[in-house]
Amino acid sequence: MSDTATTPPTSKSAQTRQRILDAAAEVLSRKGYAGTRLGDVAAVAGVQAPAIYYYFGSRDELVEEVMWVGAHRVRLHVEEVLAAVPEGATYMDRMMVAVDAHLRFELQLSDYATASIRNAGHVPEQLRVRPAAEEALYSRLWRDLFVAAQQAGEIRADLDINVFRLLLLGAMNWVVEWWNPRTRSLDELVATAQAMVRHGAGQP
Repeated sequence: MSDTATTPPTSKSAQTRQRILDAAAEVLSRKGYAGTRLGDVAAVAGVQAPAIYYYFGSRDELVEEVMWVGAHRVRLHVEEVLAAVPEGATYMDRMMVAVDAHLRFELQLSDYATASIRNAGHVPEQLRVRPAAEEALYSRLWRDLFVAAQQAGEIRADLDINVFRLLLLGAMNWVVEWWNPRTRSLDELVATAQAMVRHGAGQP
């Protein structure tokens, strides 16, 4: 997967920093926090390992940045996709779009998102503070969708939308641990997740 910055860095130093960050996201998404070594990151980035310390004070500082970028980009991606939904779409339609955008970004488009999701429960607590703030903003986006859908009568009035929302986000995030494209396509996975929301939360 490839997930570089939307606007490429202009200076050589900024480009090198971005390359290191991209490499760290790739390694962290594959090997996890415990298995990520600066030597592996350096090899992927095409730099000497000591050069990493010019841009990041420690391995943990680099990991924290990857985690924050992952959480930040998921939120921005889903926000952008929702902003492009035509006026007049139902809130349920918007939730279907959000499910699709989240899963495709997580599984196809972003090493950062995969690294952030996969390692959220494995990094030291001090590395979770900044990414967790982004995750809270993203969770609020989903909460607002569910509240609006419930107020519009598109989902059941008796549904505990906070519990359902947390279950949905947890299920979608956990997909990175078990999804195998050789056994089921991403389209099938997205359709199943959408059906879970439509039939689990929607009006009978």
